[in-house]
Amino acid sequence: MTALAEVIDGGWITMGERVLAFERAFAEMHGTEDAVAVSSCTAGLHLIMHALGLGPGDEVLVPSLTFVATANCVRYVGATPVFVDIASTELPLMSLADAAAKCTPRTRAVILVHFAGYLVDPEPWRAFAAERGLVLVEDAAHAAGLPGVGTLGAAAAFSFYGNKNMTTAEGGMVVARDPALRETVRQARGHGLTTGTFQRLNSRTPTYDVTMLGFNYRMDELRAAMGLVQLSHLLEWNETRRALTHRYRSLLRAECPEVSLPFEDARPSVHHIMPVLLPAHADRQTVIDALAERSIQTTIHYPPVHRLSFYRAQDSTLALPTTEAFADRELTLPLHPRMNQQDVRRVVTALREALAP
Repeated sequence: MTALAEVIDGGWITMGERVLAFERAFAEMHGTEDAVAVSSCTAGLHLIMHALGLGPGDEVLVPSLTFVATANCVRYVGATPVFVDIASTELPLMSLADAAAKCTPRTRAVILVHFAGYLVDPEPWRAFAAERGLVLVEDAAHAAGLPGVGTLGAAAAFSFYGNKNMTTAEGGMVVARDPALRETVRQARGHGLTTGTFQRLNSRTPTYDVTMLGFNYRMDELRAAMGLVQLSHLLEWNETRRALTHRYRSLLRAECPEVSLPFEDARPSVHHIMPVLLPAHADRQTVIDALAERSIQTTIHYPPVHRLSFYRAQDSTLALPTTEAFADRELTLPLHPRMNQQDVRRVVTALREALAP
C-alpha cells in the first residue's frame, strides 16, 4: 500500500520512473540487458509476433497444452498456429519429434512454453531452430525468476497475472536479446509513438511521430510500483514453492502411489503449479468435489487448445494423443507461498481419501 500511495502522491501514474525502474530490476534478475513492461503476457507475445514481422501465410509451432493466449497471439498477426503434442505424460513439454513432423516450408517460428514453471531443454531446441532457420520465442508466463529463462531464443514474454509467482494484478514483461527487436516492442506498446508523454514532458518537446503500427499495451506506474515490491520477494517465494513441491512429491509417492507425478527428471523450475495425474479409473470431477468439500481448491492445466470450440472449428480432425491423455487425467493441487508443510499434508490426505474405493 505504501508503494501505491507514493505513486499517487507523486502525481504521475503511467509510464514513468517506476516503470523504468521495474524494467531494469527485472532485466538484472534475469541476466538480460533490458526489458519492456507491458499490460499483460498476451500483449507481450503479440508484440513479439508483430516485431518479428510474422503475418498471413506464416506458421508458428505451439503446444496445445497451454493457455489459449499462446495460440491467439499468433492469430492476432494473421499467422497460423500449428499445434504440437507433448513429449510424454511424464514430461508435458512440447515434443521435438512432433514439432519436426509438423514443420512445413511456411513454418517461421516456435513458441516454447515453460509449462508449470519447468525449463524447456534449450540446446535441442536451439539446434532444431538453427537447422530449419526458425525463430524461438519463449512463453514464460509460468517462469518468472527461473534461471536461464529468456535466453533460449529471440524473445520471451512473462506474466504478472494474479495467480503467478509474482503479480501486478495484470501486467507482463518482454525480454529480447536483439536491441532492435526490443526497441520495436517498446515503441509498438505505446501506439508506435517515437516518444512517450513522460519523455516529452521532461525534454519539453511536445511533438512526436508515429513510425509503425502500434498498440495500447503500456504498463502504469501503480502496477510497476507493485511489481518492484513483488520482485524483491520473488526468489524467496520461489524457494518456498520448491520446498512445498518436494514435500508434495514425498507424501504422494508414499501415500498415493497410483497418482503419477510429471517432471520427475529434476529439471530447473520455479514450481508455478503442482500438476498431478489421477489414476485412469478415477472420476476427476468426483475428486474435485471431494476436495472442495474440505475447502481445498483445485483446477486443471489445461483444456487442450485444439479441443476448444474456436480452434476445433478450424480443424476438427486434429488429434494430439499424448496431450489429450495428459489433459484428461491432470489435476492441479494448491501451491503458493502462504502454504506450509501441514497444508500439504492436509491436501494429500484429502486426495488419498477421495481416491479410496
